[in-house]
Amino acid sequence: MKSVRVHPEGLLNDDDQMDDLSIRDRTPADLRSCISVLADVHRLDRYPLHWPADPHQWLSPDNTRHAWVAERGSTVVGHIAVHHPVAAATDPVSATSPASLTSPATTPVVEVSRLFVAPTARRHNTAARLLHHARQWATEHQLDLTLEIVDDPRSAAAIALYERTGWRHTHTTTTTTWTSPEGHPVRLRRYALRDHRTRDVGAAGRSAPQRERGPADRAAGR
Repeated sequence: MKSVRVHPEGLLNDDDQMDDLSIRDRTPADLRSCISVLADVHRLDRYPLHWPADPHQWLSPDNTRHAWVAERGSTVVGHIAVHHPVAAATDPVSATSPASLTSPATTPVVEVSRLFVAPTARRHNTAARLLHHARQWATEHQLDLTLEIVDDPRSAAAIALYERTGWRHTHTTTTTTWTSPEGHPVRLRRYALRDHRTRDVGAAGRSAPQRERGPADRAAGR
């Protein structure tokens, strides 16, 4: 098995390093621990907005592509997954979705989802490391990434994390079929990340070397 916070709505002040943190593929045996962590997150951060009727299914929907857990020692302290996006069939703004805005038609896209970290494991760079792990996996598989986050003041720290690590805000939508516990429509900020580069190919068919992106590139969404 390959080894190497929290949810986007949680507080993501991950300034310190958790040196004994490891990230590995999630197994079915991890689900009970993941649900326990998720319950703590829900009580503290109200993520998810509505507690799922079937937490196992919520963590493992049919469109799951891959999932990982973060462990400290033998204790699960975080989770992240990537899903095949389903918005294209149901979202009226799919024509301007992150996939269509950032990817060639031939580039598959997956969505970062189910990102959460135990309250006791925050401020240890856990969320950033989970995101980086998913990003590396997507690059290896030549996949572009998208994600969405509730547009709410509580999301400010998460938004800052995404935007300083290269995610590009593409658009904001208001859902028509999903409401908050108070009955209000939910606004979602959508982000995209294209990490693998389309390389320039010379006359001899060799790929040209690529420079590292700098702060100006990230600010411009490149």
